[in-house]
Amino acid sequence: MRLVDRTDVAPAEERATGVGPHGIDVAYQRFGDPAAPPVLLIMGLAMQMVHWPDSLCHELADRGLHVIRFDNRDAGRSTHLTGAPVADLPAALAGDLSSASYTLSDMAADAVGLLDALGIASAHLVAASMGGEIAQTVAIEHPGRVRSLTSIMATTGQAGVGQPDPAALRVLFAGPPATTRDEVVAQTLRVARAVGSTGFTIDEADIAARAALAFDRGHDPPGIARQAIAQVASGDRTARLAAVDVPTLVIHGLADRMRDPSGGRATAAAIAGAELWLVEGLGHDLPRGLWPELVRRLVMHVERAEARHGR
Repeated sequence: MRLVDRTDVAPAEERATGVGPHGIDVAYQRFGDPAAPPVLLIMGLAMQMVHWPDSLCHELADRGLHVIRFDNRDAGRSTHLTGAPVADLPAALAGDLSSASYTLSDMAADAVGLLDALGIASAHLVAASMGGEIAQTVAIEHPGRVRSLTSIMATTGQAGVGQPDPAALRVLFAGPPATTRDEVVAQTLRVARAVGSTGFTIDEADIAARAALAFDRGHDPPGIARQAIAQVASGDRTARLAAVDVPTLVIHGLADRMRDPSGGRATAAAIAGAELWLVEGLGHDLPRGLWPELVRRLVMHVERAEARHGR
């Protein structure tokens, strides 16, 4: 399989070592002119930097942005905490957080540490799902490092908002664990059909190819569980989001069955002046049909933030 994408011109993968307070290794790629406004893309739970499609990254770079995507800890080719305690997600959901190896604050510090390694004082954060929650945490805990925030299909951590549809969860956890490459690809397609967009075409060939690539780069179910517990252990950010003072764009699909749209509404309500874009037919994905308007809005958002700071 090959990606239905511009992979033939993808930039070389690089690695930063000793990143952040925990000294982890972070795999990353850069698109565009390093002198252009920097945009740090942060992906979500169980996702890798390759889940930001190459073509989307190129489109943003072609519009005058310096795009950086990276693997979070426990994903892809960044550091995997293989010696950490076994993550007990059912216990964490029941309130026992003793198996948590880290929180979203640690993952936020990783993102800031990557900016340090690249010599970037501040960046525009564009982040999806759990990545959006990491980006929110960066804006809360490292406000000087954030030029603007774009939180996509994320929530605030508040109980009762942004919750998954139980039927979608049943699909996610149905059957025995996928272990082989083919099983993981098949499972990814099942999940994409359950939580993907209803108003946009879903490119199953691209989804399958990207799942295969991610498997080859580093399939780590225990790492996924550690990331999931980090979300649970990080609690409600609503009150702290009130202190965020950067231009903020919140994007959420009205057909999102993995993160109910109430999560996006709550995020926008918590941050003063945040712009909320609710998209009809958009699920928990980034379909190609969304890209033209997504790119237009992201570029406009960055340009406004740059102008605000006289850059």
